[in-house]
Amino acid sequence: MPRWSICLRRYAVLAGLASYSCWQVGLAVTSITDNADRLLKQAQALELTDHPRFLLELAKLNQQASRLTNDQQWHLRYLNAWEAMYESDYAKSGVQLRNIIHHSNDASLVDHAAALLLTQLGFTRHYEEAFDLANKLAARLPQVTNVASRFRLQLSLSSSMGLAGQTDLAVHYARMAMGEIPAGQNPCYPITILVDALDIGHRLRSDSPELKEAFAVCPADKEPVYNTDLTLTLATQYLHEGQPRKALALLDQIAPSLRTNGYAPDKLTALVRRAQALAALGDDAAARRVALKVVSTKPSNNFGSWLKDTYQVLYRIAKKQGDAAAALNYYEKYAALDKAYLDDINARAMAYETVQQHLLAQKLETEKLGQQNEALRLQQKLDAKTAETNRLYLTLLLVVLGFGVIWMLRLKRSQLRFKRLSHLDGLTTTYNRQHFMDEAARTLRLLEKRQGMACLAIIDLDHFKRVNDSHGHAMGDEVLRRTVDASREHLRPIDLFGRLGGEEFGILLVDCSREQGVAIAERIRAAIEDTEVECDGMVIAISTSIGLAFTDSSGHDLRRLCTDADAALYRAKRGGRNCVMAGESITV
Repeated sequence: MPRWSICLRRYAVLAGLASYSCWQVGLAVTSITDNADRLLKQAQALELTDHPRFLLELAKLNQQASRLTNDQQWHLRYLNAWEAMYESDYAKSGVQLRNIIHHSNDASLVDHAAALLLTQLGFTRHYEEAFDLANKLAARLPQVTNVASRFRLQLSLSSSMGLAGQTDLAVHYARMAMGEIPAGQNPCYPITILVDALDIGHRLRSDSPELKEAFAVCPADKEPVYNTDLTLTLATQYLHEGQPRKALALLDQIAPSLRTNGYAPDKLTALVRRAQALAALGDDAAARRVALKVVSTKPSNNFGSWLKDTYQVLYRIAKKQGDAAAALNYYEKYAALDKAYLDDINARAMAYETVQQHLLAQKLETEKLGQQNEALRLQQKLDAKTAETNRLYLTLLLVVLGFGVIWMLRLKRSQLRFKRLSHLDGLTTTYNRQHFMDEAARTLRLLEKRQGMACLAIIDLDHFKRVNDSHGHAMGDEVLRRTVDASREHLRPIDLFGRLGGEEFGILLVDCSREQGVAIAERIRAAIEDTEVECDGMVIAISTSIGLAFTDSSGHDLRRLCTDADAALYRAKRGGRNCVMAGESITV
């Protein structure tokens, strides 16, 4: 999956996490009943650690809302707004948050509500309004003395700057929050925001120290929602790095937490990542079931990236299975969502630029009002017209550049396709000899650096010339194709498979011990022996001889491995064929 395709998913998780971070409000109310005070504190303690119990406490507060003081009622409205956002009811939470901002007299509560609203505006794609609010909050930040308010504002500003593509600013605000953690506050919140900022900016890997630090301060028993999201982030990184088994293990690990906390974006993310991992492992049936489950949930437009990734999985499975109609249907849906994703990126960039221009215009207008000189007024109007013209030219340039980029991408895609085809054997679709040897040599060099093991297997069909002489070359070609199909069923995605010439094939088993290599070769030999090809009512039996060479005895030099494997193959031929020769032992 292309790296850019998870950007919107990253922001969705970021928005959720930022909303959690913003929720903990200082509940220092002087005139509050003991019962209400107890319920408020219980709700605060259970917000993310035990969401079902939090809902029970919130229900108790709502039942006695009429008996609460005015300040307590505003805090309760904030809690209800947070819960509405947690449940993805953004229309309801938006109304509640704006009501707090415009009518509450508690400056600290207003700052918290504004921070949470900033996160929601970005998540619901009201980008221009979000970035305008971000500018106002950033300008206000130096005057905010309340430590808790500054902390929440910094976290939300980090989220919004990450959404705008301003990674350096996002990381800056996240690190500011890490350096100003209020007393008693969990350091899990800001480090999670930092991890997501790095992830959106393509600066995160599975072994990044920031990710390891985040897991250390966000244990599953104390911060289940944050820990779950971090685990999903790590699983996604494993998928990008070609380690689907590790990703699948992590998804199994967090399944109970997802069922307990029920956060919709994380549930969808887990399902999509599971489908991708299963597809990468070759379990197409299970991957398709999970992918169809995602589609059946009918997520809203805010979760388009989940559907895009899901349709990509379904398209690849349908294409692999030769279902052209289904593949085309899934590809069309994927392409439409992919276009919407790219349009959304452009919309964010344009909204951010528009707000910056508006901010500049406001500053210029303020300066202009301070000047009574009419000539300066005229000059400023001329400057505004010039700026408008420049923006038009810039827009035109961006359109031209956009078409140029699209053309270059299509050209590059064609070049990559032809390059890929040039690496394959036209009959068997395995690597041709030259590409196999190049890739095998490169892989062996990497294995040598990390002291990894490998096994080189050379496969030669027994009495293949008789097949061509007796049944014709067309039938010989079919025998070669059936041989390749039987062999591939026992290979892993990391193994290299190539046709060396005629009826001879080479397989490089990566990270494979001597015992594993012999076992895999024996399974391949048995599978080929069990393969039958019919010709004019006659069944053609196939058998093969296999010679093995191992890096633990032959080293990592490809020529030496080929020589030793050829020698083993020769001994297998002399030993009666239809056998595997590895060193001095033969498996029949």
